[in-house]
Amino acid sequence: MRYADGGGLTAEGRACREAVRLRAADLFAQGIDPVEVARQLRVSSKSAYQWKRSWRAGG
Repeated sequence: MRYADGGGLTAEGRACREAVRLRAADLFAQGIDPVEVARQLRVSSKSAYQWKRSWRAGG
């Protein structure tokens, strides 16, 4: 389900979440495994794998 208000986060919260995704992309570019990315960024491995799929697709 998508929320019109960005998942209930403030603009600052959304910016912080995007910064984490961008950091994940940097780590993927370095060849770091999604499980390690998840550990370093303190997110779920499921999120890290989803982000890597998006990153590989150019998103």
